[in-house]
Amino acid sequence: MTSKPRARELGIPFSGQPGRWNAITDVAGVEVGHTTLIEGTSTRTGVTAILPCGRQAGGASVPAAVFSLNGNGELTGSHWIEESGFMAGPVMLTNTHSVGVVRDAVAAWLDKVTPPEEGQGFHLPVVGETYDGVLNDISAQAVRAEHAVAALTQARSGPVAEGNVGGGTGMITHRFKGGIGTASRMLEVAGTIGTLGVLVQSNYGARDMLTIAGVPVGQHLTELMPEIRQQRDGSIIIVVAADLPLLPHQLKRVARRATMGLARLGGAAFNSSGDLFLAFSTARPTRQDGKEQWSTLVNDDLDGVFRATVEATEEAIVNALLAAETLQGFQGNVVHALPHDELLAVMQQYGRLG
Repeated sequence: MTSKPRARELGIPFSGQPGRWNAITDVAGVEVGHTTLIEGTSTRTGVTAILPCGRQAGGASVPAAVFSLNGNGELTGSHWIEESGFMAGPVMLTNTHSVGVVRDAVAAWLDKVTPPEEGQGFHLPVVGETYDGVLNDISAQAVRAEHAVAALTQARSGPVAEGNVGGGTGMITHRFKGGIGTASRMLEVAGTIGTLGVLVQSNYGARDMLTIAGVPVGQHLTELMPEIRQQRDGSIIIVVAADLPLLPHQLKRVARRATMGLARLGGAAFNSSGDLFLAFSTARPTRQDGKEQWSTLVNDDLDGVFRATVEATEEAIVNALLAAETLQGFQGNVVHALPHDELLAVMQQYGRLG
C-alpha cells in the first residue's frame, strides 16, 4: 500500500501541537499492530491491536473508562472496566462477526504472557468492532486466532499505518473509504508536558454531512464520486490514550469528549450506529504496603486534556479518510477514496488551506 499525504501535509488546518508521529504511539509505551486480510474477491477485513504498555507488558493493568454514545455495537470487557476502573491487556479492533474468535485468541495469548502472580487464568479481553459487510463477506468469518496473535506480535511504537489496514480494512466513512486513523497532541498541564493520542476505527456517517476543518465538503462532493448505498449507518470505535495521571472517573470525562471531535466532522450517532469510546492512562498507581498510591490531576486542570481529545479525534478521522484507498470487494461493491485534489479545491474555495 502506498503512503498518501496526511491532513497536515495537505495543508488542512488543525489546532494543537502533535507529537513526533502524530499518532497514539506518541504516548510512551503504547504499541500498535495490524493484520490485514485482502484475499480473493470477498475478503476485506483484519485485526488491529493496541497495547497500552507494549508487548513486553502485554497483560498490564491500566486505569481506564468507557463511554457509549450510541450502543449498537460491541466492546467486550467493558462491564469490568466500568465496574473496576481498570483494563488489563490490549484493545483489539475487528469486524462485527469476528469479535468472539479475537477475544478467545487474546485470552489464550494473555495466558502465555501474564505471570501467574498477576492473575493468570482470568482474563476479560477488550475487543471492539465495526461492520464491514459491504466490502467483506463478513459471514465467512475469515479472521482466525492466528490473525489476532499476529497483530499482537507485530505491534510496535513509531508511525502507525492508516486507512485500509487491520480492523479498518473494509470500513467506510461518510460513504467514502474509511478505516484506521490516528493523531496526537502535546500539552502542558499543571507545569508538566504530557501526551495524548487517539486511534479510530472509522465506519460511520452520511456523505452530505461530512465537514472538515469547518468546511461542508460532503455537500460539494456528493455528486462527484459514486456513493455506495447502505441500508444502515455504520459505527466508530475511538481509543484515547494519555500519559497523564488521571483517575478512572476523569478518564470517563475524557472519553465523552471524543463525541465532540466526531460531531465536528458531521457524526450524528444515528440509530444503527455503534459509537463506543475507551480512554486509558499509562500513568498507573504504585503499590506499597498493600495499598495503591495515586497521583492525579485536579479537575480544574483538565480543560487542556478535553481540548486535546476533541482535536486529536477530529484529525484522526480525517487521517483515516485521507489514507484510505478505493477498494472493490464483496459482491463487486466498490467504495471510493476521498479524492485529495477535489477536497483541496473545496477547502481552497472556503479559504481554509494552510
